[in-house]
Amino acid sequence: MGFMDDAKDMLDKAKDAAAEQSDSVKGGIDKAADVASDKTGGKYDEHIDKGADTAKDYVDGLDDE
Repeated sequence: MGFMDDAKDMLDKAKDAAAEQSDSVKGGIDKAADVASDKTGGKYDEHIDKGADTAKDYVDGLDDE
C-alpha cells in the first residue's frame, strides 16, 4: 500500500467513526460555533450558523455512504 492508499483508509475510518458518533460530532460543531460567535462578538453569526448547519448536514450524510 502506498501513501495515498493509507490516507484513503484513514479517511474512511474517520468517516465511519463520525457517522457512528454523529450526535457527539454535531454537539461539537455547535460548541465550536458558539465559541466562534463569542470570539467575534456575534458579528458573523449568520455565516457561522450557515457553516455549522452545512457541517452537520455533512455528518448526517455520512450514514448514507
